[in-house]
Amino acid sequence: MQTADGGLRARHKAQRRSRILDATRELLRDGPEAVISTERIAERAAVAPATVYNLIGPREKIWEALAAGFMDELERRLAVLGAGDPREVVRSTVRLFVEDPVVSRRMVREWEASGLVLDRTPLTQLRRAMAEAQTRGILRADVHIDALAAVVGTSCVGALHQWVAGLIDDDRFLARALFALDVVLAASAADAHRDRLLTPLLTRGTATT
Repeated sequence: MQTADGGLRARHKAQRRSRILDATRELLRDGPEAVISTERIAERAAVAPATVYNLIGPREKIWEALAAGFMDELERRLAVLGAGDPREVVRSTVRLFVEDPVVSRRMVREWEASGLVLDRTPLTQLRRAMAEAQTRGILRADVHIDALAAVVGTSCVGALHQWVAGLIDDDRFLARALFALDVVLAASAADAHRDRLLTPLLTRGTATT
Protein backbone atom coordinates (compact mmCIF):
# COMPACT_ATOMS: atom_id res chain seq x y z
CA MET A 1 0.00 0.00 0.00
CA GLN A 2 1.46 3.38 -1.01
CA THR A 3 1.80 5.98 1.75
CA ALA A 4 0.79 9.62 1.33
CA ASP A 5 4.48 10.59 1.28
CA GLY A 6 5.19 7.92 -1.33
CA GLY A 7 2.35 9.16 -3.51
CA LEU A 8 3.56 12.74 -3.24
CA ARG A 9 7.10 11.71 -4.19
CA ALA A 10 5.77 9.81 -7.20
CA ARG A 11 3.78 12.85 -8.34
CA HIS A 12 6.79 15.13 -7.96
CA LYS A 13 8.91 12.65 -9.91
CA ALA A 14 6.33 12.52 -12.69
CA GLN A 15 6.15 16.32 -12.77
CA ARG A 16 9.93 16.65 -13.06
CA ARG A 17 10.00 14.04 -15.80
CA SER A 18 7.28 15.87 -17.71
CA ARG A 19 9.17 19.16 -17.28
CA ILE A 20 12.34 17.56 -18.66
CA LEU A 21 10.55 16.30 -21.77
CA ASP A 22 8.81 19.65 -22.28
CA ALA A 23 12.19 21.36 -22.02
CA THR A 24 13.63 18.97 -24.60
CA ARG A 25 10.82 19.77 -27.03
CA GLU A 26 11.31 23.51 -26.47
CA LEU A 27 15.04 23.25 -27.18
CA LEU A 28 14.37 21.30 -30.37
CA ARG A 29 11.89 23.91 -31.58
CA ASP A 30 14.33 26.73 -30.73
CA GLY A 31 17.14 25.10 -32.71
CA PRO A 32 16.00 22.26 -34.98
CA GLU A 33 19.57 21.14 -35.72
CA ALA A 34 21.13 22.04 -32.37
CA VAL A 35 22.90 19.46 -30.22
CA ILE A 36 20.64 18.50 -27.35
CA SER A 37 22.77 17.82 -24.29
CA THR A 38 21.80 16.72 -20.80
CA GLU A 39 23.18 19.98 -19.45
CA ARG A 40 21.05 22.14 -21.77
CA ILE A 41 17.94 20.14 -21.00
CA ALA A 42 18.62 20.36 -17.26
CA GLU A 43 19.12 24.13 -17.45
CA ARG A 44 15.88 24.65 -19.38
CA ALA A 45 13.93 22.34 -17.05
CA ALA A 46 15.47 23.88 -13.92
CA VAL A 47 16.74 20.56 -12.60
CA ALA A 48 20.16 19.04 -12.02
CA PRO A 49 21.80 17.14 -14.91
CA ALA A 50 21.80 14.05 -12.70
CA THR A 51 18.02 14.33 -12.45
CA VAL A 52 17.71 14.15 -16.23
CA TYR A 53 19.84 11.02 -16.27
CA ASN A 54 18.03 9.42 -13.32
CA LEU A 55 14.48 10.12 -14.54
CA ILE A 56 14.99 9.66 -18.29
CA GLY A 57 18.37 8.06 -18.92
CA PRO A 58 21.19 8.59 -21.44
CA ARG A 59 20.75 10.33 -24.78
CA GLU A 60 19.09 7.41 -26.58
CA LYS A 61 16.54 7.13 -23.79
CA ILE A 62 15.54 10.78 -24.29
CA TRP A 63 14.37 10.04 -27.84
CA GLU A 64 12.66 6.89 -26.62
CA ALA A 65 10.82 8.89 -23.94
CA LEU A 66 9.73 11.48 -26.51
CA ALA A 67 8.39 8.69 -28.72
CA ALA A 68 6.55 7.15 -25.75
CA GLY A 69 4.95 10.52 -25.03
CA PHE A 70 3.98 10.77 -28.69
CA MET A 71 2.29 7.38 -28.54
CA ASP A 72 0.53 8.28 -25.28
CA GLU A 73 -0.98 11.35 -26.96
CA LEU A 74 -2.05 9.30 -29.97
CA GLU A 75 -3.74 6.76 -27.68
CA ARG A 76 -5.66 9.58 -26.00
CA ARG A 77 -6.82 10.97 -29.34
CA LEU A 78 -7.87 7.62 -30.70
CA ALA A 79 -9.72 6.79 -27.48
CA VAL A 80 -11.75 10.00 -27.84
CA LEU A 81 -12.52 9.23 -31.49
CA GLY A 82 -13.35 5.61 -30.85
CA ALA A 83 -11.04 4.88 -33.81
CA GLY A 84 -13.07 2.07 -35.29
CA ASP A 85 -12.21 3.30 -38.78
CA PRO A 86 -8.81 2.13 -40.10
CA ARG A 87 -8.50 5.33 -42.17
CA GLU A 88 -8.99 7.46 -39.05
CA VAL A 89 -6.17 5.58 -37.31
CA VAL A 90 -3.85 6.45 -40.19
CA ARG A 91 -5.07 10.06 -40.45
CA SER A 92 -4.68 10.66 -36.71
CA THR A 93 -1.17 9.22 -36.71
CA VAL A 94 0.02 11.35 -39.61
CA ARG A 95 -1.69 14.44 -38.17
CA LEU A 96 0.18 14.07 -34.89
CA PHE A 97 3.54 13.90 -36.68
CA VAL A 98 2.93 16.96 -38.83
CA GLU A 99 1.55 19.08 -35.98
CA ASP A 100 5.02 19.24 -34.39
CA PRO A 101 7.35 18.66 -37.35
CA VAL A 102 10.61 19.79 -35.76
CA VAL A 103 10.31 17.44 -32.78
CA SER A 104 8.89 14.61 -34.90
CA ARG A 105 11.71 14.77 -37.45
CA ARG A 106 14.50 14.88 -34.88
CA MET A 107 12.89 12.08 -32.88
CA VAL A 108 12.75 9.82 -35.93
CA ARG A 109 16.24 10.75 -37.18
CA GLU A 110 18.02 10.47 -33.85
CA TRP A 111 16.32 7.48 -32.25
CA GLU A 112 18.03 4.29 -33.40
CA ALA A 113 14.83 2.30 -32.86
CA SER A 114 12.64 4.80 -34.73
CA GLY A 115 11.45 2.05 -37.06
CA LEU A 116 9.44 0.85 -34.08
CA VAL A 117 7.70 4.20 -33.61
CA LEU A 118 4.50 2.95 -35.24
CA ASP A 119 4.51 -0.48 -33.63
CA ARG A 120 2.75 0.37 -30.41
CA THR A 121 -0.44 2.39 -30.68
CA PRO A 122 -1.08 2.77 -34.42
CA LEU A 123 -0.60 -0.86 -35.38
CA THR A 124 -2.52 -2.09 -32.34
CA GLN A 125 -5.42 0.22 -33.18
CA LEU A 126 -5.20 -0.58 -36.88
CA ARG A 127 -5.34 -4.33 -36.25
CA ARG A 128 -8.33 -3.81 -33.98
CA ALA A 129 -10.17 -1.65 -36.52
CA MET A 130 -9.45 -4.07 -39.36
CA ALA A 131 -10.50 -7.05 -37.24
CA GLU A 132 -13.77 -5.26 -36.50
CA ALA A 133 -14.27 -4.70 -40.25
CA GLN A 134 -13.68 -8.40 -40.79
CA THR A 135 -16.19 -9.32 -38.08
CA ARG A 136 -18.75 -7.04 -39.76
CA GLY A 137 -18.19 -8.81 -43.06
CA ILE A 138 -16.52 -5.82 -44.77
CA LEU A 139 -13.25 -7.73 -45.17
CA ARG A 140 -13.09 -11.35 -46.24
CA ALA A 141 -12.99 -13.98 -43.52
CA ASP A 142 -9.96 -15.70 -45.09
CA VAL A 143 -7.56 -12.74 -44.90
CA HIS A 144 -4.90 -12.53 -42.19
CA ILE A 145 -5.45 -9.24 -40.35
CA ASP A 146 -2.05 -9.13 -38.62
CA ALA A 147 -0.24 -9.61 -41.92
CA LEU A 148 -2.32 -6.93 -43.65
CA ALA A 149 -1.77 -4.45 -40.82
CA ALA A 150 1.97 -5.15 -40.94
CA VAL A 151 2.04 -4.35 -44.67
CA VAL A 152 0.28 -1.04 -44.04
CA GLY A 153 2.62 -0.26 -41.15
CA THR A 154 5.71 -0.91 -43.27
CA SER A 155 4.43 1.39 -46.00
CA CYS A 156 3.57 4.09 -43.47
CA VAL A 157 7.04 3.92 -41.93
CA GLY A 158 8.49 4.35 -45.42
CA ALA A 159 6.30 7.42 -46.01
CA LEU A 160 7.28 8.74 -42.59
CA HIS A 161 10.98 8.56 -43.39
CA GLN A 162 10.43 10.25 -46.76
CA TRP A 163 8.62 13.05 -44.94
CA VAL A 164 11.36 13.29 -42.31
CA ALA A 165 13.96 13.62 -45.09
CA GLY A 166 11.93 16.40 -46.71
CA LEU A 167 11.29 14.35 -49.85
CA ILE A 168 7.52 14.72 -49.53
CA ASP A 169 5.31 17.35 -47.92
CA ASP A 170 2.56 16.90 -45.32
CA ASP A 171 -0.16 16.25 -47.89
CA ARG A 172 1.85 13.57 -49.70
CA PHE A 173 2.77 11.96 -46.40
CA LEU A 174 -0.92 11.54 -45.59
CA ALA A 175 -1.81 10.52 -49.15
CA ARG A 176 0.85 7.81 -49.31
CA ALA A 177 -0.08 6.41 -45.91
CA LEU A 178 -3.76 6.28 -46.86
CA PHE A 179 -2.93 4.82 -50.28
CA ALA A 180 -1.18 1.86 -48.64
CA LEU A 181 -4.19 1.26 -46.42
CA ASP A 182 -6.70 1.64 -49.26
CA VAL A 183 -4.84 -0.86 -51.45
CA VAL A 184 -4.90 -3.42 -48.64
CA LEU A 185 -8.57 -2.81 -47.85
CA ALA A 186 -9.61 -3.05 -51.50
CA ALA A 187 -7.60 -6.24 -52.03
CA SER A 188 -9.14 -7.91 -48.99
CA ALA A 189 -12.70 -6.59 -49.38
CA ALA A 190 -15.69 -8.89 -49.25
CA ASP A 191 -17.64 -8.97 -52.53
CA ALA A 192 -20.48 -6.78 -51.23
CA HIS A 193 -18.06 -4.02 -50.18
CA ARG A 194 -15.44 -4.21 -52.93
CA ASP A 195 -16.77 -1.36 -55.06
CA ARG A 196 -16.97 0.98 -52.08
CA LEU A 197 -13.45 0.18 -50.91
CA LEU A 198 -12.13 0.58 -54.43
CA THR A 199 -13.58 4.08 -54.75
CA PRO A 200 -10.76 5.91 -52.88
CA LEU A 201 -8.23 4.34 -55.27
CA LEU A 202 -10.24 5.16 -58.39
CA THR A 203 -10.84 8.77 -57.38
CA ARG A 204 -7.40 9.50 -55.96
CA GLY A 205 -5.48 12.46 -57.36
CA THR A 206 -1.74 12.78 -57.92
CA ALA A 207 -0.72 13.35 -54.28
CA THR A 208 0.81 9.88 -53.96
CA THR A 209 3.32 10.41 -56.77
